[in-house]
Amino acid sequence: MYELKVVTRFAAAHQLTMVGTKCENMHGHNWKIEVYVIGKNLDKAGVLVDFGVIKKHVADIMTMFDHKYLNELAFFEDKQPSSENIAYLIAAELQQRIDDSAVSVSRVTAWESDDAAATYYVPNS
Repeated sequence: MYELKVVTRFAAAHQLTMVGTKCENMHGHNWKIEVYVIGKNLDKAGVLVDFGVIKKHVADIMTMFDHKYLNELAFFEDKQPSSENIAYLIAAELQQRIDDSAVSVSRVTAWESDDAAATYYVPNS
């Protein structure tokens, strides 16, 4: 099994409700996102998938988040814009864009600060 990782970043604001802390106030983060894809076989070029392909998909997804107030995004209409849900949404969006049945998203980590992150592991990846 092979695993590739792509790292990117975005800046955005959010407000979490019912957490009972200062996070209930609107605030921002400079998120660092780690995206992992896996597959069993390399192609004829000797790679799982071109990093450029994954980077392009991830960059397109980041436009959904970058410099936005996350609470206003449709996906977060009935969900908290938490790091956990951000990681999930990025994983789901990336999987939809990957046009190769031999490659799948295995996990996404959303770092909201240098010492706090949430990871979503894709089941059966």
